This record gives sequence, C-alpha cells and structure tokens, in this order.
Amino acid sequence: MLFNCGTCLAGDSKPALPSSKRSERAIETATPKLDKALKAMGLELGAPVFIRIFKQPAELEVWLEHEDAQFRLFKRYPICAFSGELGPKQQMGDMQSPEGFYFVTPQRLNPWSQFHLSFNLGYPNRYDRHYGRTGSALMVHGDCVSIGCYAMTDPYIDEIYTLMVSALENGQPYVRVHAFPFPMTSEALDDKKDHRWHAFWVNLKQGYDYFEHYRRPPNTEVKSGRYVFEHDTAG
Repeated sequence: MLFNCGTCLAGDSKPALPSSKRSERAIETATPKLDKALKAMGLELGAPVFIRIFKQPAELEVWLEHEDAQFRLFKRYPICAFSGELGPKQQMGDMQSPEGFYFVTPQRLNPWSQFHLSFNLGYPNRYDRHYGRTGSALMVHGDCVSIGCYAMTDPYIDEIYTLMVSALENGQPYVRVHAFPFPMTSEALDDKKDHRWHAFWVNLKQGYDYFEHYRRPPNTEVKSGRYVFEHDTAG
C-alpha cells in the first residue's frame, strides 16, 4: 500500500524535492539496475522505504513495502565507516554516530553534499533533546569517511538515495531510519547486561521487536524520557 501524497500542495502531483545535477546523474544511473532487481523480488521502485542501521556488523538494511502491506528486505549494504563506539551520541564533538529512531523528510535530503550525496537523520530528535544531547548534521552519506556520520561508498549511497527519492516523490511523507548498536536479540542484550547503555538498548529493543513481529515500522513517540511505540496507521 503506497502512501497518499499527504505533503503535497493543492494541484501538485508530488512533493518538491531538492535536486542537483549530481543527484540527477546518480538517480539516472542507479534506476535501471534497481528496477530490475526490485521486480525480481516482487517489489517496485517508488514503494515506501524503511531503513535499519546496525553498527555491528556495520550494515545498512533497506526494506520496501510489498503489495501485502508488509515490508520486505531488499538489500543489506556494508557501512564503509562510522564514528565512535557502541552507544548513542551525546554531545557535539564526541565523535559518536547516533542510535535511536529517526526520520528523513524531503527537506533533509542533501544533493549538494560535500560527501557526494547525503541525508540528515534529524539528530537530535525529541528523545535526544529530552536528555540535553547536542550535535547537528548527522548524516548518512557517501565518500567513505565519517566524523560522526554513517558513511557509505558512493555507488551504494546512489542506490539508497534513489530508493528514498523515488518513495518520497511517490508520496511517502518521510523515511523512517532506525539506528541500532547491533541486532537487538535477547541473546545479544544478555551478553551486554553489564554495559552502561543496557537499559537504553532494552528500550530500543521494543521498537526492534515491533518491526520483527509486524514487518511494519511503528509510530514512535517519546514519553517520560522513553521511546514508546504505536501501531502504524499511515496509508
């Protein structure tokens, strides 16, 4: 089920997205390969996109909504570089890549990035601000270099960017991005039970488990300094 174009202006067929010659070339190059691969999996370019990031094992997953309204894994991309250790970003200059639940609006795309192409995760989100966390311009981008961001190779970011642009142009209002330290299994958390961020990760696991069960990313809110997860009724 594709999103209705709830963010379009009256009379518009799609939302206005930032664009550059660089992004146009990247999309033109990536589209034929993506279109073929997606069709082979019963998916289509322009379907809603969901992204999961794992610091360990340094992978970015792209999921697309299938016609049955569940999301299916399209591809795992190796992350070329990220900064810091396991655990969330807390302040400007700590060289940490963020963990948590973020979303990318059309305005957060950056086709003029100094790191090829990029999109802003929206850090600090409401949870981060509740705890006084600081920092800005935390991105997923190309160029394979990180100073707090998640860096991909340029060919990989071209594909990811194309999938996101196609979904946003087709009416998806934003792309959810969930960033985790590792796959949030019970066994993995048990191994980290003495880690300083264990309680934080237990909260992240609730959102992880929601998607694992329903194969739809949840609506995420922040209440009393915790993430809470509600059924996604979009579309």
